[in-house]
Amino acid sequence: MEFIAHNLAPIMFAGLICFLLIGFPVAFSLGACGLFFAFIGIELGVLPEALLQAVPLRIFGIMQNDTLLAIPFFTLMGLILERSGMAEDLLDTIGQLFGPIRGGLALAVIFVGALLAATTGVVAASVISMGLISLPIMLRYGYDRRLAAGVIAASGTLAQIIPPSLVLIIIADQLGRSVGDMYKGAFLPGLMLTGFYAGYVILLAIFKPQWVPALPPEARTLKDDNGKSGVPSLLVLTAICTAASIYVAKHMAALHSWWSGETVETVALDETIVVSMCFGVALAFVAASINKITRMGLLSRVAERVTFVLIPPLLLIFLVLGTIFLGVATPTEGGAMGALGAGIMAIARGRLSMSLLKQAITTTTKLSCFVVFILVGATMFGLTFQGVDGPLWVEHLLSGLPGGQLGFLIVVNIMVFFLAFFLDFFELSFIVVPLLAPVANKLGIDLIWFGVLLAVNMQTSFMHPPFGFALFYLRSVAPTKEYMDKITKKMIAPVTTPQIYWGAIPFLVIQLSMVGLIIAFPGIVSSGLDKAEVYDLDKVRMEMEATMPGAMPETPDPTAGMDGASSATPEAAPAADDPLKALQDSMANDKK
Repeated sequence: MEFIAHNLAPIMFAGLICFLLIGFPVAFSLGACGLFFAFIGIELGVLPEALLQAVPLRIFGIMQNDTLLAIPFFTLMGLILERSGMAEDLLDTIGQLFGPIRGGLALAVIFVGALLAATTGVVAASVISMGLISLPIMLRYGYDRRLAAGVIAASGTLAQIIPPSLVLIIIADQLGRSVGDMYKGAFLPGLMLTGFYAGYVILLAIFKPQWVPALPPEARTLKDDNGKSGVPSLLVLTAICTAASIYVAKHMAALHSWWSGETVETVALDETIVVSMCFGVALAFVAASINKITRMGLLSRVAERVTFVLIPPLLLIFLVLGTIFLGVATPTEGGAMGALGAGIMAIARGRLSMSLLKQAITTTTKLSCFVVFILVGATMFGLTFQGVDGPLWVEHLLSGLPGGQLGFLIVVNIMVFFLAFFLDFFELSFIVVPLLAPVANKLGIDLIWFGVLLAVNMQTSFMHPPFGFALFYLRSVAPTKEYMDKITKKMIAPVTTPQIYWGAIPFLVIQLSMVGLIIAFPGIVSSGLDKAEVYDLDKVRMEMEATMPGAMPETPDPTAGMDGASSATPEAAPAADDPLKALQDSMANDKK
């Protein structure tokens, strides 16, 4: 009994692992472990009974947490967009645009995956949508099955790291940090990861061209009436809008000064990117609208369609992320505006029906209840774990690792990588992050940077063969039997489960490489954050002294009493300019 009482924290953690390995639901595993070991601790005299009185207060605290409201809002937004056909239009248009080049379909999937990640934030919706739409086309025109499966699954997981990601909301809540700051920190890593995926496809197009064939001429349906591709017109429009965005970005401080009427010297990087991109997108939309209304014929059909297909999701991205980054709205308010914007977009496309809305709301409610139940169970577990000095045990376990911060980061990332085989990002966020955050904070690690690092690592939980959820989602929509293609009338072989697993491995390596890059170059994350203002303490002291009602009284000279003089010594005269120095001199004279 004495051994159990002194080691209740590690025994409690081991008991939770056993519950999870058995397959018991995570929420109930957490709650059951918390209650069971709380009873043991009370019986052994380790825990006071009054500790359990905090449980109702903590549960009410969860219900009153405004930050968690962003989860149902962003989920509803993503589901409405996914069911309204936006993904289908994007994949069809971008696939036709990139199709004539080798690897074009795979690049289109990556590009659309990034757009869906920035609008939906839901991995399941992205993977299933792209699996249903893109996979048959890639199989039809001879793409390697492993690459096709891997690129779809990996592009869907971009919803984990590109804002508005659900995992970033939860990690920010668990770390006690701002969701907006977490979004800013994850902005650049998400874009870099997208670029690495595209770079891998481009390398395959160079060295393995048979894996990524171009679309045949008969499959290229997006053309002008004269049979031309219309791409030069799109390139000219893109170049003009890009030049306009760069000009706005370079003169952002001047624009801010003109708008606010005050001199602004620097503007945050994330704000500069969002505003300049928004300006370029708006310029393209205005040009395409004028061309369509006046029928001037300055833009090709391809340029018009690409513009009108890309503008709505980009506008929604600015509505959500732009308002958050600019400080106009909180993440919860941004999610609410995003859900409203998704509904308006669906109405404008004529695809919003009661059945679609009912499905989206039902799925959102299920996911929200799932999150809240896990959080309630994690609260019960965390309360008991803290009562038995569990955080102290974890701190002693991890802070004593050789290598300091680097050793801690290496061990933690290896641990999270292997735990991700069995736990998804919700469970990792609620179980592991609260245990690691105090140790990271004590070691002097910035928690925003640490949260983004963990989010990139948790992204691998969707790609782990054979447990990755993204692989399960793709398996559910990939063909399991040989079938006849409707267009080519050829028999298409099925996609096997080992092919899906092998296709995921290269992208899993890319994700782990991104983890290493963030550790080696912390500026990848911190460059997206506003720089903290550095205060000059001497200047602050001088300003405080200037506002003081009167000068400090001069210190009398004890030796001046013999001749009746009461003036201060020459050495003590400057002390009136420094209150602290005057006080020290006064104490020294009194001691004499």
